[in-house]
Amino acid sequence: MHRIIILDKLAPVGLQLLQDNPAFEVDVRTGLAGEELGKALADYDGAVCRSGVTITPECLVNAGRLKAIVRAGVGTDNIDLAAATRAGVVVMNTPSGNTVSTAEHTIALILALSRNVGPAFASLKEGRWDRGKFQGSQLAGKTLGIVGLGRIGQAVARRAQALEMRILGYDPFLAEDRARELGIEPAETVAEMLPRADYLTVHTPLTDETRDLISVEQIEQLKPGVRLINCARGGIYDEAALVDGLKSGRIGGVALDVFAQEPCTDSPLFQMPGVLATPHLGASTEEAQAEVAKEAAELLTEFLTTGGIRCAVNVPAFDAERLTGIAGFLNVSHRLGRLMAQWPRTAPSRCRLRYRGDVSGKDTKLVTAAFAAGLLEQALEQDVNLINAELLLRERGIELATELSDEPGTFRSLIMAEVTAGDETLRAAGTTFGNDMYRLVQLNGFRLEAYLDGCLLMFQHRDVPGIIGAVGKILGEENVNIAQMAVGRASAARGGDAIGVLNLDDPPSRDAVERIGALDALRDVRVVTLPAWDELPSWLGAG
Repeated sequence: MHRIIILDKLAPVGLQLLQDNPAFEVDVRTGLAGEELGKALADYDGAVCRSGVTITPECLVNAGRLKAIVRAGVGTDNIDLAAATRAGVVVMNTPSGNTVSTAEHTIALILALSRNVGPAFASLKEGRWDRGKFQGSQLAGKTLGIVGLGRIGQAVARRAQALEMRILGYDPFLAEDRARELGIEPAETVAEMLPRADYLTVHTPLTDETRDLISVEQIEQLKPGVRLINCARGGIYDEAALVDGLKSGRIGGVALDVFAQEPCTDSPLFQMPGVLATPHLGASTEEAQAEVAKEAAELLTEFLTTGGIRCAVNVPAFDAERLTGIAGFLNVSHRLGRLMAQWPRTAPSRCRLRYRGDVSGKDTKLVTAAFAAGLLEQALEQDVNLINAELLLRERGIELATELSDEPGTFRSLIMAEVTAGDETLRAAGTTFGNDMYRLVQLNGFRLEAYLDGCLLMFQHRDVPGIIGAVGKILGEENVNIAQMAVGRASAARGGDAIGVLNLDDPPSRDAVERIGALDALRDVRVVTLPAWDELPSWLGAG
């Protein structure tokens, strides 16, 4: 049974979806922080949170059984993504659930700011009728600059267009042609927008690139009297710089729904004219909260029951069907990694994977991650999976490169791996026959067809009669049965070097291996242990 922890208040529809699933045990534990939060997370397979909890690297140092965190909302800056990736924890968000509500709130702030709705109502409550004091500005014909043209940014653009505003947009990941199709004039940089926009709104995550996107330097570039709106993440606007811009008159108004530090109940901005603020209400509608809770529950359910990943922010997304479609290649690649981890006598420094044939058209990034997981998982104390394998490999200074070729060879698909360790380079290649027959077909230049499972006794020798018999005799004396056997030559010529791979029912004793290694014709003997033919890694097995 999968254990799930709910870390923040969640709309009933999402909570009910999880509680109604007989495969889940669900606990609601809000208000956790620090060491207490870290201990709690380690006891659960999945977690659902909103913005009320902060998941730091310290919380994930000993992640235990934790496999996934789902943020019921868009922003994930309250979750340390690098630490989650390193711990092998996938982080997903719900990017579509609050799109409409956040876009509507943005438009509401723009309108309220333009027509002085807040201070006008405040004056009425104080018994004054200051009609002449609150003359506003109409939106029609004004230019709205939008930084970030994802779902929310585009939704804001559509609503602003209905108000007859001109739209100027910046997003490095939106093609210029697509922006123009949406009725948005694309800008090449944020700086290009600043002197042209009457209103500026941001709809991006908070990253090192977007932090203080509008600060002291940018204030001088803004169009005089511009109004700034932020319903995205606190910290994108430098709040101290906004104060200075308002005092100087460069900024005509500021509307904020988010703040660098939340909750925020005391800010110099709150006492300044031309400022409108709300306490992070962008997604605070019944509809949005129900939708993100439902989406979060569905994402976590799919991941824990099928392995499918959607809306991930720290790894490539893939669904269960896609995972199943390449399961054979994942398994071969993982087994090659396991084999090559046990072969070198020193730590590896460089890996290269070559994909040839049909496999080159598949999701080779996942296949590469499977190889990295196999290479590392027996060497590290922490769990290694498709989420963190490449990161952990590179953190240890191991170079990783890949090459693709769709040209067919001897096999319909071939995965070739090369690992350099010290002055030794090992090369191996594998393929799959059918759905679950995994074969080693090349090893250090020798061609063969060996089973990639169980206990393998591998030895290089001179290609002379009697070698297999001599090895078999020693194993027989040890009562070790040979389940499968494969031999291979580097070329068709007789009498050169050859290699033998024996699949054994039981591992041989050290004495038996030493006796085999002492045979005159043998040059190298290794014992490699791989998973059984029907054994899947945890990240590929069901649940």
